[in-house]
Amino acid sequence: MGLETKPVSTLHEHASYDVADFAVPTGREEEWRFTPLRRLRDLHKGVAADGKVIVEVSAAPEVTVETVGRDDERVGKAYVPSDRVSAQAYASFAHATVVTVRKEVVATEPTVLTLRGEGGVAYGHTTVVLEPFAQATVVLDHIGSAAYADNIEFVVGDGASLTVFSLQNWAPDAVHLSHQHAKLGRDARFKSFTVSLGGDVVRIAPSVAYDAPGGDAELYGLYFVDGGQHLEHRLLVDHTQPNCRSRVDYRGALQDEDAHAVWIGDVIIRAEAEGTDTYELNRNLVLTDGTRVDSVPNLEILTGEVAGAGHASASGRLDDQHLFYLQARGIPYDTARRMVVRGFLGQLVDKIDVPQLKERVMAAIDEEIDR
Repeated sequence: MGLETKPVSTLHEHASYDVADFAVPTGREEEWRFTPLRRLRDLHKGVAADGKVIVEVSAAPEVTVETVGRDDERVGKAYVPSDRVSAQAYASFAHATVVTVRKEVVATEPTVLTLRGEGGVAYGHTTVVLEPFAQATVVLDHIGSAAYADNIEFVVGDGASLTVFSLQNWAPDAVHLSHQHAKLGRDARFKSFTVSLGGDVVRIAPSVAYDAPGGDAELYGLYFVDGGQHLEHRLLVDHTQPNCRSRVDYRGALQDEDAHAVWIGDVIIRAEAEGTDTYELNRNLVLTDGTRVDSVPNLEILTGEVAGAGHASASGRLDDQHLFYLQARGIPYDTARRMVVRGFLGQLVDKIDVPQLKERVMAAIDEEIDR
């Protein structure tokens, strides 16, 4: 396929299907400097697949889910890998899962893909296609244990609307590196929720590209990092079309020694993307000493004709005044702490419009707080 050059952002310079076009990361590269390479179980070095991640499907009646080979024409058309692990995953998967929602079809319930790790090193690929004016919700639920790298493509046709929930509920020893790319047609709507709680090292890279004017993307994320965990989210929203909109809001909490959260938010507004409206936000709540947060918002604007553009990042510890206010009214410390954390993360949980998922996520957050 060859190497393609993207001349604007140095963080996203190259894209290629060929693993050889990417050097083995050393940790000195800007895109890898926060990631603990020694804990990736050599995924970045291209180790052979000796494990298994099983895909279990519960599809809405209106949705088609297929297992296809590498030669299926729907696979690999919307996204070109942008780093070595992504290229290795594309070169190594044996079968892909393709989810299709036909033109003007409205799915009556979420389609759930449960990806269950059964140990070892594994690679995967998922493609979700919404034809014009279709509507659907897709849940990607990651559980079990594995060292897993995958690419996920979301192709949202003209006037279509897709909501995606990506849940990282891995076992404590799991490693997961994933690129999740959305390509939006004219007036398409895309909403994603990334919830990262489990795993030893998890690095999720959501990205959005616009194929025509009028696209609208909302990317939300929740993460709770415990001692020793590394949870990393690297976002890219590439505005190449006029009159498109994007909103990014990621929030996390950290507790215990060596808990490490990384959030990189890149938004590019190219010269031809007049009328762009974008804003990205990252907030982190530090609950104990010994944690580390790296939060880096980046905004590159190549036109003066924008409707709005901004970004913000804030990280801080629990507010003693908030806790004192609650305790002064007879609320015990542990309960007051829970209320503050729930309030901080609950603003995003409230945006989840699938009741079962909403309850599950809040219950998981409560469990994390109680640790």
